[in-house]
Amino acid sequence: MIREYIVRPSTFRFEDSHPWVVVNNLCDTIMRELRLLGEDYTISNGVAVHKTAVIAHNVTIKPPAIISANCFVGANSYLRNGVYLAPGAKVGISCEIKTSVLLEGCAVAHFNFVGDSIIGHDVNIEAGAIVANHYNERKDDTVYVNIDGKRVSTGLHKFGSLVGDDCRIGANAVLSPGTLLKPQTIVKRLELVEQDPQSCDM
Repeated sequence: MIREYIVRPSTFRFEDSHPWVVVNNLCDTIMRELRLLGEDYTISNGVAVHKTAVIAHNVTIKPPAIISANCFVGANSYLRNGVYLAPGAKVGISCEIKTSVLLEGCAVAHFNFVGDSIIGHDVNIEAGAIVANHYNERKDDTVYVNIDGKRVSTGLHKFGSLVGDDCRIGANAVLSPGTLLKPQTIVKRLELVEQDPQSCDM
């Protein structure tokens, strides 16, 4: 399934075809990958940073995390609970990235939240856009995805999005939990993407 969205090869090795399984196992995956990294990385307390990566002022990175070659993490950003930045990924100022994979060339502008998600190659996420990972308005807060018109349970209470290669997410847009975006999708500024509109009892 992931290969319908992530078409190009990546340094991140997907061990399952379901994105929510990848996200749910991400901390364990990163911990295994940490043991395979070479001398080009500085590794401390479960956080690996490549020698060519740039980490700006006042950034907090909680383990486990891998920040790959030529990555940039802007000032005052917060990375936590399992984050993998593939080579060339960029995180702008004052962003929060939680339990997510950002693939090669991906750019998250500034003042963004990306939670429990996989963001494809060369995706651009403009300022203020939110990749939401949780339904706090539902009694049954299980996240569902829409696959070929079928409502499929992820079995998780937190799962964000699978954003395919070369997508464009406009400023202040919101991707609701369980969003799947095919490659080259354009989400307009201020747009809400809600692929599971089925209401639940409040």
